[in-house]
Amino acid sequence: MSTAQETSGGEMQPWAEVTPDAARRLLVAAVEAFAERGYHATTTRDIAGRAGMSPAALYIHYKTKEELLHRISRIGHDKALDIVRTAAGAEGTAAERLSNAVRSFVRWHAGQHTTARVVQYELEALGPDARAEIIALRRQVDAEVRGIIQDGVATGEFDVPDVPGTTVAVLSLCIDVARWFNVEGPRTPDEVGALYADLVRRMVGFKG
Repeated sequence: MSTAQETSGGEMQPWAEVTPDAARRLLVAAVEAFAERGYHATTTRDIAGRAGMSPAALYIHYKTKEELLHRISRIGHDKALDIVRTAAGAEGTAAERLSNAVRSFVRWHAGQHTTARVVQYELEALGPDARAEIIALRRQVDAEVRGIIQDGVATGEFDVPDVPGTTVAVLSLCIDVARWFNVEGPRTPDEVGALYADLVRRMVGFKG
């Protein structure tokens, strides 16, 4: 499945924030190449060829291969943060907000599994400044989920002796979906999201 066809809860991922069209085509080609071959094994010629363009055309829009990866990673992490922040800030109990956060986060990692694999697993290929920027976004994601769990502990909804450790476990569980999800498998992104929301409720000791 190409990144243009991937869905998250039935929604298309058009990379609308990337313009002009040639820059978007190159970014989509880079996502597919990085996911298939890995960042280090992918050349700018590979990316340009997938986009139906010349290698020289790539440099008009992106100075380096790393700049492409940084753009992909930034957009992906902004989306991930928006997903959990929206759920964390919604009305409802801690259990409801945690369930919604996990369901949406997992649905994105399943529906956008090609993109998510690159976003989540190619971090070390970035240079120090770009990597620090992405790590800061990851910490914000962690803080949002940790805040929901802390709220649940405070209200007595959750029984969690180690909130930071449990937060890491919850996020790791969700993110790993991108590694194994198969569109031809037995579950849809929505179904995996629902399953994981139930698993996480059990992890935090929710009795409701």
